[in-house]
Amino acid sequence: MRAIVIARPGGPEVLEMREVPEPVPGSEDVVVRVRAAGLNRADLLQRRGLYPAPAGSPADVPGLEFAGEVVDCGPRVRGLQAGDRVMGILGGGGYAEKVAVHERLCIRVPPAMGWEAAAAVPEGFLTAYDALFHCGSLSAGEVVLVQAAGSGVGTAAAQLALVGGSRVIGLSRTPDKRRRLEKLGLQQVFDPGSDDLVDVILLATGGQGVDLVLDLIGASAWPLHQRVLRERGRLVLLGLMGGASCEIDLAGLMRKRLTLVGSVLRSRGHAEKISLAQEFAYRILPLLTAGRVSPIVHCTLDLTEAAEAHALMERNENFGKIVLRV
Repeated sequence: MRAIVIARPGGPEVLEMREVPEPVPGSEDVVVRVRAAGLNRADLLQRRGLYPAPAGSPADVPGLEFAGEVVDCGPRVRGLQAGDRVMGILGGGGYAEKVAVHERLCIRVPPAMGWEAAAAVPEGFLTAYDALFHCGSLSAGEVVLVQAAGSGVGTAAAQLALVGGSRVIGLSRTPDKRRRLEKLGLQQVFDPGSDDLVDVILLATGGQGVDLVLDLIGASAWPLHQRVLRERGRLVLLGLMGGASCEIDLAGLMRKRLTLVGSVLRSRGHAEKISLAQEFAYRILPLLTAGRVSPIVHCTLDLTEAAEAHALMERNENFGKIVLRV
């Protein structure tokens, strides 16, 4: 079968289309013919040699999410059969014509949803759901600040928080992205580069600050977050685009009784991923099916255009997800 392979650590040009062995299913696995695969920043880091794939996943084939149809089943598979339309998360290997995945990591694709939209769901929406409601303990009526709100995770998190009855403040540097976020239902969307950003956020919350921060930026954004989090506020760290090290005012953290939680999905144990996928299928899949929340697809490119897709993401031009058509 064909797959995109990382020939060596480097820029987008190191991505090559090659023939690789077809996956062999384990006893509880299904083999899925991939119709579309979503891009994630982890793919860019893996390509550069900075984020190795976890054990058991292909070391040189990126791709953390897929959508496609089941073509083969292991002997102990009971819940799926050939022809079923599924989507799901992977430790890697999604940029390929086929993947093998445990059946309980698969989530059924809503009947009216196309392949490209389905491929934009798993990593972004599972990450956002887990971060908001498990790690962040978000409740209806609370205010959540979403960094990089125009990203795949950001657009998913904003929609899930809104449908859950929370208020969302989004941050995005691009005027066009801010306008599009407003169309998603966000009433306050600000430029993170504004000199008066702290004052603007505090004014928008009546001086109280925000209950939860979904942080995809990291170090460079910490001074802002510490100032705008209200007493007993929570921060869930999901990304490090702004650096991994910073100085923290521990006295301020203690005084406000803040909670900081780091989270990553890719390296979690098999059982934990299955539990999250099954809960997501029960709680969020009906919302996707009904159209109350929807994946935002910036563009779809062919698998052969993976290098172009990576370059596009590195330029931060995408609003929502970039998808590869397989």
